[in-house]
Amino acid sequence: MKRDARGWPGLFAGALLVTVWVCVSASAQTVPLRLNPKAPELNRRAPDLFDVRLETSRGAILIKVHRDWAPHGADRFYDLVRAGYYDGDRFFRVIRGRWAQFGINGDPKIANAWRTQTIPDDPRRESNVRGTVAFAFAVPNGRTTQVFINLRDNSATHDPEAFVPFGKVIAGMAVADALNSEYGEAAGSGIRAGKQGPLFQRGNAYLESHFPRLDFIRRATVLEPTGASK
Repeated sequence: MKRDARGWPGLFAGALLVTVWVCVSASAQTVPLRLNPKAPELNRRAPDLFDVRLETSRGAILIKVHRDWAPHGADRFYDLVRAGYYDGDRFFRVIRGRWAQFGINGDPKIANAWRTQTIPDDPRRESNVRGTVAFAFAVPNGRTTQVFINLRDNSATHDPEAFVPFGKVIAGMAVADALNSEYGEAAGSGIRAGKQGPLFQRGNAYLESHFPRLDFIRRATVLEPTGASK
């Protein structure tokens, strides 16, 4: 048999380079898509009508999303759900009889990757009545990932503040009403309160250690579209 001109050291070095390249490539492929907010797969147009099922620790909540109510909001919610962004997320701000808020990913790397990925404001078309779902925000054109369910008719306060519903709960409002509210504003509060730092720094590890009984989303799923996308 003819020996390779490089000799055994050369063969070993070549094999090592191939191994390193394979490992690096495999590692790159396992990086969650949701760590890349700019990816084309996370910036797609949503169907005109679609349902999202939230499988929570209390039961299932079904939301019907209307793109004509808030196109930017519907697109963002659609892409986040498809990417698995809300899976494992805590309902960190539940005020009984008022609202239930979620939308900070439990992995700080993912949460911070999206923290500044804002979308343009949508003009409000629907009122913040009981069961409607809207994005939370602190400043104009500042919506990112945080969403809340109106547990009552909040139109008197929320409509003037430009909270824009993009969908409505069509099944499971009893589940939403039953979400654990014992911690109130203490587990993170709203964006405007400036107390969400620990959630972005430590994620679910922080919430589990300080607020262990928070309810959470086991999995969020986009169901078959109920309307054609143009």
